[in-house]
Amino acid sequence: MSHPFLSEDPGFRPRRPMMALVLGNTMLSTVPGISGAGPTPEKTLLTPVLDAELVTTGAITSVPARPNTPTGCPTPATITRSMMELTGLAPVIINAGLAHSPTVPCLDVYGSAGGDPRVEDAVPQAALLFERGEMVGRLLSQYSDLLMLGECVPGGTTTALCVLRALGYDASVSSAFAENPLGLKDAVCREVLARVRKTGAREPLEILRAAGDPMMPVAAGIASAYAGDILFAGGTQMLAVAATLKALGKRVPHLATTVYVRDDPSAGFSRSVADVGTRAYFVDPNFAGIGHPGLARYCIGEVKEGMGAGGALTLAYLMGHEPEAITRKVFDFVGQYA
Repeated sequence: MSHPFLSEDPGFRPRRPMMALVLGNTMLSTVPGISGAGPTPEKTLLTPVLDAELVTTGAITSVPARPNTPTGCPTPATITRSMMELTGLAPVIINAGLAHSPTVPCLDVYGSAGGDPRVEDAVPQAALLFERGEMVGRLLSQYSDLLMLGECVPGGTTTALCVLRALGYDASVSSAFAENPLGLKDAVCREVLARVRKTGAREPLEILRAAGDPMMPVAAGIASAYAGDILFAGGTQMLAVAATLKALGKRVPHLATTVYVRDDPSAGFSRSVADVGTRAYFVDPNFAGIGHPGLARYCIGEVKEGMGAGGALTLAYLMGHEPEAITRKVFDFVGQYA
């Protein structure tokens, strides 16, 4: 019995699709053990810049690095890049707030890297970044009829956990690690929520200001102002943005992510999607069966998602590419780094 490539058909047949990726940092990624998105905690701050290079140009050029995790698992950015090559799309990179300057052209909303929400407001400019996100949403509306909006924020599943819980959801989150460091994330989250309660933050943008990361208000602003069809590319982090939009009384986009997020027993992702009241489409690229040991690690729960990978696979499918061609393209692309 073969599994369907996409759990259900969203029904979109875009004429002018666009893939956009919102980049940000949170100082939480430098807490040892929280983020798998980099060789060391400090280097997680560089990951979005390197991912943007790879997705935009096909190579990491600013540092000598191979786009694999320490265990040899190709990064999600390699999957997104392979889909850009297959579809011929040029990704739109949006700098929401990075610790390091991007090395590829991007739209910049002039935010700063997110602070540590245990000790300070994480995103002091959240309301302003939301407004600037709305400007970007209006801009992108003029050039596309379907926006696949993803993110890259190392440590962002932890800020997502804080925001979902602060918004009242009984959420857990996934991780780039095969063994999700839930105890650590919960401990951080308890500290953050105690601080959020002290600040009295209740409004959605106040919660993002106190506990979020810069990607969240920017992505929320883009989604609230975008005129066409929109899908969120990603798991828990984009779900936190969807929950924010719901709390703001705005349209709540559906999500496109990988089956590896759905099947993570520590995340309870499908339940959280239902709690937020949206819908998720799950793409199954059959990484277990294509004969690449690194990609097969996705199936044991490593990495799972990031840099819009699940959304990029979904977008290629919605643009009419056959599942076999999609999977073959990923295999061929990551084969360059073997």
